[in-house]
Amino acid sequence: VSPQRNGPLMGIVQDSLCGIYKICRRDVFLTREQVMNIMMWVPDWDGTMPPPAIMKPRPRWTGKQIISMVLPPGLNLLRVEKDGAPLSEKFSPLNDNGLLIHGGQLMYGMFSKKTVGSSGGGVVHIIYNEFGPDQAIKFFNGTQRVVNYWLLHNGFSIGIGDTIPDAETVRKIEAAVRARKEEVDSIVASATANTLEPLPGMNIRETFESKVARALNNARDEAGSATEQGLKDLNNAVQMARSGSKGTTINISQI
Repeated sequence: VSPQRNGPLMGIVQDSLCGIYKICRRDVFLTREQVMNIMMWVPDWDGTMPPPAIMKPRPRWTGKQIISMVLPPGLNLLRVEKDGAPLSEKFSPLNDNGLLIHGGQLMYGMFSKKTVGSSGGGVVHIIYNEFGPDQAIKFFNGTQRVVNYWLLHNGFSIGIGDTIPDAETVRKIEAAVRARKEEVDSIVASATANTLEPLPGMNIRETFESKVARALNNARDEAGSATEQGLKDLNNAVQMARSGSKGTTINISQI
């Protein structure tokens, strides 16, 4: 932990980060055989398996249960999403927003760069402060072994199919770009007609360049947000961007 920025210098990155995001999804279920294989990678495993989340028709364990095996017992962390939803919905979020770890068990939410990366107030920081450096090392080792073993069998690849949006998303992107092009045209027209007002501390040429750059940047950002809303969370490129392992929504919109 760095005293300079009050946060850890190390965090989960790249493959492990994408894997830990995917294993926390609500639709990840593991069979008894898979769980017993993964338990071999849990540090200081006591030999007991957690009870399955689903009993009938066949026992199934969730990915959240598996990743909770690596967390130290007694770890508590609450992250509430600032999305304007009523307080009653914060603790049973429909989209698995926010994060709640209670007694070392991940109750809801998905691990991402914000929570298991090298950011202050995250899981790594709290484990180091409350349980000591040895427990933080066990968390790093256990997490990466468990997640990478699961990801090896689950698989993850990105293809051209992840970069093709639906027709509605294409329309939204085109509308955003068209609106900003019209804005640039009006700026060019006012500059040509010599009616462009210079901004404070700039001459006419600098003002023109600044306004055009801002309009084009807005077009890129709007296209990026439209793309992110249009693509489902099953999309591999979106999963990489949301987990924080590689890329951003802007990169996805550029593709």
